[in-house]
Amino acid sequence: MRSLALVLAAASLSLASPAAAFQGGHRDIYHDLHGRDLQLRKRNIVYDGNVADAYDFVVVGGGTAGLAIASRLSEDSNTTVLVLEAGDTGDAVADSINVPLNAYYSGLPGTAYDWQYTTVKQPNANNRALPWPRGKVLGGSSAMNGMYTVRPSKIEVDAWAGLIGGEGSSKWNWDALFANMKDSETFTPPSDEIKAEGNIQYNTASRGSAGPVHATYPGFMVPLVGNWTTTLADIGVAVSSDAYGGEGWGAFIATSSINPANWTRSYSRSAYIDPLPPRPNLAVLPNATVTRLLFDASNKNNLTATGVEWASAAGAAKQTVKVNKEVILAGGAIGSPHVLMLSGVGPADVLQQAGVDVQVDLPGVGQHLQDHISTQVVWKTSAQTAGSLRAQNLASSNGNGAGGSPAFNSFINSATSYVNITDLLGPDFAPQFKQQVADALASSVDSLVPSSSAEVKKGYEAIYNATLNTLLGSPVGQVEILLSLTGGQVGGQNTLAIQAALQHPFSHGRIALASADPFTPPLIDPQYLSHNADVVLLREGLKLARKIGGTAPLSASIGDEVSPGSSVQSDDDWDKWLAGQIGTEYHPSCSCAMLPKEQGGVVDENLKVYGLANVRVADASVFPIQFSAHLQAPVYGLAEQAAKIIRATYNGVGWPSANGSSSAATSSTAAGSAPSQTGGAQHDTSAAAPSVRLVGGSVALTIVGVVASLLL
Repeated sequence: MRSLALVLAAASLSLASPAAAFQGGHRDIYHDLHGRDLQLRKRNIVYDGNVADAYDFVVVGGGTAGLAIASRLSEDSNTTVLVLEAGDTGDAVADSINVPLNAYYSGLPGTAYDWQYTTVKQPNANNRALPWPRGKVLGGSSAMNGMYTVRPSKIEVDAWAGLIGGEGSSKWNWDALFANMKDSETFTPPSDEIKAEGNIQYNTASRGSAGPVHATYPGFMVPLVGNWTTTLADIGVAVSSDAYGGEGWGAFIATSSINPANWTRSYSRSAYIDPLPPRPNLAVLPNATVTRLLFDASNKNNLTATGVEWASAAGAAKQTVKVNKEVILAGGAIGSPHVLMLSGVGPADVLQQAGVDVQVDLPGVGQHLQDHISTQVVWKTSAQTAGSLRAQNLASSNGNGAGGSPAFNSFINSATSYVNITDLLGPDFAPQFKQQVADALASSVDSLVPSSSAEVKKGYEAIYNATLNTLLGSPVGQVEILLSLTGGQVGGQNTLAIQAALQHPFSHGRIALASADPFTPPLIDPQYLSHNADVVLLREGLKLARKIGGTAPLSASIGDEVSPGSSVQSDDDWDKWLAGQIGTEYHPSCSCAMLPKEQGGVVDENLKVYGLANVRVADASVFPIQFSAHLQAPVYGLAEQAAKIIRATYNGVGWPSANGSSSAATSSTAAGSAPSQTGGAQHDTSAAAPSVRLVGGSVALTIVGVVASLLL
């Protein structure tokens, strides 16, 4: 599946050869074919390990959100910013990252560029421990993902805002997030040929025009894609003419994070960092794993982070960088709660069991974990697919490189559909199903919440009710249906697959400490399929996928079913089969949920961690509900809004209005400070020195910890 693209191996379409490290320097230096350092990519990235003793903002993790936030904060010339990224630069595998099609064929799960996480054994998934790959590289998972650029719907985002209430409802409602998602992107329409070939519909008014991240359609389109929306319409699924303006449901051809100037991946490093001119107030340090945050505990009710401890590797000497203002955690659904718990902030019982001293008993840290799960129906096909065409290109090039033009190698699966419960269950059973889910609330709170905390249980109930009453009966998709034309392990290259992915799970899990050792991975338990509603929805999604495969015009290109095959027919057959097949769609979220503290919340509407004076979390972990979307686009929007909130706190620029816009941000962009393909100047705010508040005789610091981001 398209989201299987992970850290990519070197080679294929060789843009540059990998280079060995030099003694005393960074092991992942990037050279051109003649061995010369490419200075452009090195600007603002620290290759020799030397950083200052203190920074205003320390961003823990250089992933999807982290690099975006660091870039925006460093637009203010009176602000110093350090990014600590556990992974390497990615320079040595630049070809694998940059060539979109390599995502399917040259991905390297299990390499040094992958955190190599694994869940605990899942009882409802045939007791399997399932891989959870995450990007451990500058750019985080945006450097390795399947590049889908899909936004959530207004109904979902406003449901999030409703869970916060008060002032937060205007900061995080649809209008605010929509404006910030547009700020993050530059949309380029497809060529007339690609538009016709893929039967693509879009509305430029819903897209961004001046943001750092490129969004467009591939430069090559497999003809089968053009049959997608017509086929879905023939079975009654609505076709969307504008999936990006707040109604992200129905069938459409999605955009991807691709730069059409050279048909390469557009990700947080290439978008927000590489185009910048040298900034003396910005440092990005790879190979720096944060081990914990250090606090001034003089005010026990509101601890101030004074430093960030980090190490280059397990067993290496630990170093500390001082924090003048804030730490921003943006490590995603795994990294952010892990750092908090290593620092003594989290559920007291979890911390004590791991041998970590409790600084702040915050039961919601690591809780409310949600993920999209998926599997697929596979058929033989005699039609052209990206997999079969690539095989032909490889054969014609004698296996030397990926084969094909840059435009061909930009092909990415993009035909998708978000289907609601009426599409899945029919108009008669859908209301009955919703009532069954409502009836199961009390028993679900009692038996499925992996915490004894009454606060966390109240939060599960609030999320459950929002999902049930606002989302489940709405037009919003409950299952994503995707067309895959890249071949795979099942059936080989001459196959196509239709995948089904659950979007709003009622099964919630948790992240917990396995050890006080920061280099020991945390325990990951998503509790897949623990709620029966998830089983029903995914099963019906797979049955719909099979139905789509039998519907014209797509059916004309489909042969025998390879998997699961004709032996799977009854609901019981499907349930048994999918338990052995499901895996992650690589969209974990919600483990540092933005909820009231009395509902197991971790951050408030300003992203500040409860009980900490100057630590924020800004990544997918703060979403309290899963979105019916791939998470990359909303995470970029979140990062843009986070930067505005933080800059307003200290420099009076960037403060979001009710609709998420900012006159200060606009003028800053006009001055050239926003990241672009050509970089930009900084916004001089030296005349507006930030106010400093003293707590217990020390400077109140806000540590912004940004950890490697997620596969989106």
